[in-house]
Formats: sequence, C-alpha cells, structure tokens
Amino acid sequence: MPPPTAPSRHSSPIASSSIRNVAVFCASANGSDPAYRAAAAELGRALAARNIGLVYGGSNVGLMREVAEAALAEGGRVIGVIPTVLVDLEVAHDGLTELHVTDTMHTRKALIGERSDAYIALPGGFGTFEEMFEALAWQTLKLHAKPIVLLNTNGFYDRLLAFLDHCVEQGMLKAKNREIILVARTVDEALRLLGI
Repeated sequence: MPPPTAPSRHSSPIASSSIRNVAVFCASANGSDPAYRAAAAELGRALAARNIGLVYGGSNVGLMREVAEAALAEGGRVIGVIPTVLVDLEVAHDGLTELHVTDTMHTRKALIGERSDAYIALPGGFGTFEEMFEALAWQTLKLHAKPIVLLNTNGFYDRLLAFLDHCVEQGMLKAKNREIILVARTVDEALRLLGI
C-alpha cells in the first residue's frame, strides 16, 4: 500500500484507514510550561483510544516518557526506537510493547519512519527539530508522502513558523513546501488534521 498523500493547510484530512501508527517527535525534557507535559499525555491517551500505535524515541524521560506512559496506561501499542549510545543517557523505557535498540541515530530515524504512517512533533529541542525537518525535507524530495503535524502547544513554535514564512519571503523556501507542515494548537486538532 502506498503511503498517504500529505494534505496542504487547506485540504481535507487524510483517510483514517491509512494511518495505523504515528511517530511522535518530542523532548527528553519536560520544559518550563506544564502545558507541554499535559499535551504529551493527552496525545498518548488519544492515540491509544483510537487504536493508533505510538512510535517514538524509546526514552523514559521528559515528554517522551509522558506520551509513552499515557498511551500504555490506556492499553495502547507503544514502539520505542533508541540507539545504543542513548540507552544509558536517556534511560531506555523497558515497559513498552516493543523496544528496538539500533546501532546509530540514522538507523533509529529510518526505523521510526518505516514503522509510521504520519508524524506529530511536540515541543522539543535540537533532536526534535532535526527529526521534524528531515521528515519535511524528505517529503519535498518525494521520498515519502506521510503527513507531518506540528503541535504548537501554547504557541511554542510561533517564532519558528514566522521564520519559515520569512524564508518564503526571502525566496529560500517554496510556498508549496511551506504548506507541507500542518499546524495544530490542540491534540484534537492535530488528530483531525490526520483524519483519526
């Protein structure tokens, strides 16, 4: 079955039957705003309630722990993928449905991509940004067509989104590629954009 086609900000949601697992990119920290943890937990519960598997970085700390624990508590499927170098640093979660330990960060991201039908990015730092931007860049190269949603909890990504608009204005980013990234303020809106 071919991967789902990514919608623009103005198109209809993806057919729900095409999404079985969602990759979630997020921080190994909790952040300073309790809303970030709350949104991560809400997303985990919502995916489990819809029988959608969660694929994530396999860590037992920060927002990664929050989303995984919430999904597990609701009986959800949680697939963790963590490289050997981070097993001790980020403390691999040993209570997941599946835990895959990879040799490198590159193989980690590849396996997350293989196991997922869509992506959601929660607040995070360099790792989250890198994962999200790679997924976006690869979609522009037509290496995949999986939808990518940015969960902009409490406006966390407002300045990044303004910068992307600036990139379009400066001729560094095509407007059609800027539209690849779908933006939601709430978990419900993010899942509606995916049609799940």
